[in-house]
Amino acid sequence: MSVWEKMTRKANIHQYLSEDVKFQKTLKARDLMALGIGAVIGTGIFILPGTVAATTSGPGIILSFLVAALVCATAAMCYAEFASSLPVAGSAYSYGNIVFGQFIGWVIGWALILEYMLAVAAVSVGFSAYFGAFLKGFGLHLPAAISGAFTPGQGTYVNLVAILVVWLITWMLSRGMKSSMRINDIMVVVKILIIVLFIIVGFFYVKPSNWSPFLPFGKIGIFNGAATVFFAYLGFDAVSSSAPEVKEPQKNLPIGIIGTLIIATILYMAVSVILTGMVPYTKLNVADPVSFALQLVHLNGVAGIISIGAMAGMFTMMVTMIYSSSRLVYAIGRDGLLPKFLGKINDKNHLPNHSLITVTIIISLMSGFFNISQLAELVNIGTLIAFSFVSIGILPLRKRKDISNDGFKVPLYPVLPVISLGLCLYLMTRLQVATWIASLIWFVIGVIIYMSYGIRHSNLQTSDK
Repeated sequence: MSVWEKMTRKANIHQYLSEDVKFQKTLKARDLMALGIGAVIGTGIFILPGTVAATTSGPGIILSFLVAALVCATAAMCYAEFASSLPVAGSAYSYGNIVFGQFIGWVIGWALILEYMLAVAAVSVGFSAYFGAFLKGFGLHLPAAISGAFTPGQGTYVNLVAILVVWLITWMLSRGMKSSMRINDIMVVVKILIIVLFIIVGFFYVKPSNWSPFLPFGKIGIFNGAATVFFAYLGFDAVSSSAPEVKEPQKNLPIGIIGTLIIATILYMAVSVILTGMVPYTKLNVADPVSFALQLVHLNGVAGIISIGAMAGMFTMMVTMIYSSSRLVYAIGRDGLLPKFLGKINDKNHLPNHSLITVTIIISLMSGFFNISQLAELVNIGTLIAFSFVSIGILPLRKRKDISNDGFKVPLYPVLPVISLGLCLYLMTRLQVATWIASLIWFVIGVIIYMSYGIRHSNLQTSDK
């Protein structure tokens, strides 16, 4: 078989299904929405509605979130059809292997590794900062030496809290999905209750005059704002990583993916309505606009509770992303494109603990010792690459006679998948040049790994399609 034939051979769906059957099916639609909401609703809900309103959209930020949700919905529906048709581990990586071939699958997987791990590392650093601020409220202070990245000149050597919270989540996930989801569900409920608390309390301080002018930046402000807040919705795709552990996946996976997007949109828009009603949009360009609005009306106690909600939001986001990245690395190891021990499932609790621990070590090093704030935007490009392939992948998926789907199907086929692809490509053009250069370096490294290791060790069985 030539190199080109190896790169373009398509994975056999039956091989994946037979290997992933080792997972325990414990997740229901409710758990999937908790995973999705845990990933999507993070600290962004306490920041973006204010800062984007002040600089880009004005009170029209409400419509910006709606437009961004509609854009995400096109990709979400494509993910839902894939998840319903192919309930296998690995999410977009496995979908790419099956409909496009091994090399495209690897490119998608390599992009998702970048997205998931960088996202967790960045958020764990944010969690550490919030935790430090929370302790200060009680008169406690963490030593500077263990409060930041390795920067001896500034007196910081390791971000210990960031490392510890990552390992705490890993310990939780290693004990099984049933108990992990119980804790995650509780944290998600706490987070939503705190958001609802802000909406209810803030409602009594709304001044309708603050919504005028509604579109101070013009109609273009709605769309510019939508391009900015689009990234607030990222994370719903991680739900599809759980496919082998889901009961009735054809029914529950689409509910989890689309349900996540609907609930997130309602919460984002509600917070935007209250926030811009409480405070003139021109005053909201601050790091913590929700807390700022509450302090402005002398509700300092509620503002303190919001910080707890922010930490809960970051915690659940990390749960979802660590979980998803471990399943992704498991899937790539299962196929032999990475060392095979990563594709092993523990016989005791039926979990891929090798990949989970490996992922955690890498994330710990990034969050504990490196300043990764400048690399955070790479999360966006990794996501959009996966979105693009999943969107256009619906076309070859529908042509496969060996893949049945009695569940969700994208409406307006083939127009909607093409529209989704176009929207993803457009958003990619809005990313900074530095982001493209850094991502190019990442993908060059990925190609070198694939050509030197993956292509020679792949154990993918070839589909006859």
